[in-house]
Amino acid sequence: MDFQQGPITTIHDYGTDADAAGLLRQGLQQRPTSLLIPCLMEEFSRPALGLIREVLRELDGLQELVIALSAGTAEEVLQAEAFFADMPFPVRVHWTNGPAVKELLASLKEFNLEVMGPPGKGWAVWQGLGVATRQAEVVGLFDADIRTFSPQYPARMLAPLLDPSQGIAYVKAFYSRLSLETRALQGRATRLFVNPLLVSLERMLGELNYLRYLRAFRYPLAGEFAFTTDLAMNLRIPSDWGLEVGLLSEVYRQVAISRIAQVDLGLFDHKHKELGNTPKEGLQRMCGEILSTVLRGLMEHEGVALAEAHVPALEVLYRRVGEDRVRQHGLDSSVNGLPYDRHGEELAVHEFANLIRPGMHQFLQQPVSLQLPCWSRLLSCSASLREDLALAGSQGRQTRLVNVPLAPKPKLEVGRAQPAPWHQPAASGSAR
Repeated sequence: MDFQQGPITTIHDYGTDADAAGLLRQGLQQRPTSLLIPCLMEEFSRPALGLIREVLRELDGLQELVIALSAGTAEEVLQAEAFFADMPFPVRVHWTNGPAVKELLASLKEFNLEVMGPPGKGWAVWQGLGVATRQAEVVGLFDADIRTFSPQYPARMLAPLLDPSQGIAYVKAFYSRLSLETRALQGRATRLFVNPLLVSLERMLGELNYLRYLRAFRYPLAGEFAFTTDLAMNLRIPSDWGLEVGLLSEVYRQVAISRIAQVDLGLFDHKHKELGNTPKEGLQRMCGEILSTVLRGLMEHEGVALAEAHVPALEVLYRRVGEDRVRQHGLDSSVNGLPYDRHGEELAVHEFANLIRPGMHQFLQQPVSLQLPCWSRLLSCSASLREDLALAGSQGRQTRLVNVPLAPKPKLEVGRAQPAPWHQPAASGSAR
């Protein structure tokens, strides 16, 4: 724990007994606030979403909860609605890939707009923002697979935005990623790829403001963030695995750094992604697309374009910094009594390093990426588009489903997070 500040205002967790929930209830009365959760149907069979539901049930004064759901049938949409049926605030299950939504979005081709995907989190977030911003002044986003969700998460992340006098427009979460089962450090994409990559680029190119901005975030790949509606309406949404870094790039373009904050949510665990056997799988695919997003940001914000001649230097620098990080995380884990697979982490660094040369070549051939247009632009084409999208996404309600089997509610105390990792029995073997 520290109290250091940097370019991005940092809200620390000092371990005090501050009534964050009470402050949140007061703030929600001042600014209408919605939460957005992009979700696959498979999450309804896992305990994490049940935990999130029970915690949010105690959230007084929420304007709306929007579930941006990818589902195969209208019956699955009704199951999702039944899962959230008894919440104390409105819940809108938005069927992102439903036939009515697809028909509506396909019709936008008359404006020379291609907004049909690709399907994934970016597409779901983009649709969800269109729906959530209709009635809210503040929108917060959480993933559906958070296994440690607690009342502190929404309370702390939304609080900086609920007092307009603070002038904050965007809040990004950061946390300590620890596995509940193994107690080992997680977050390899951030620890072993993004951080070493940014350090390497800074050593090559100097202290550019854009790189300094990205490095100021404690966890740039965190999928938990919140923003004011006016900002959300003017963000282009990346549609690949570069979503989180791409959004940071969009925020950098739209608002002053003084209007950005990051908040410590403490311990955090969610579904882990495997490294992948090829550059097209798992974390390797994610990191390859993040590389392109960072390089594109350098072009957009600094006018800096890396060339073929930079590839060897970036490869060598990245390996050196990545190996240094492995040593540092190993010592950190050792002193804290956490298991650490140093060999596995070194192998991950080498796999990530192998992405740089082909990733650079591919980016130089196609530097422009698909970004879904901001909602302000879309409303200039069709002023009723958000309402039309909300209506199309609720088409699953037009049928009635009898005896829908609900996912079992988790056995937990309402408002309580799951135990911290060191209260869990350590699993045999080491985590990757």
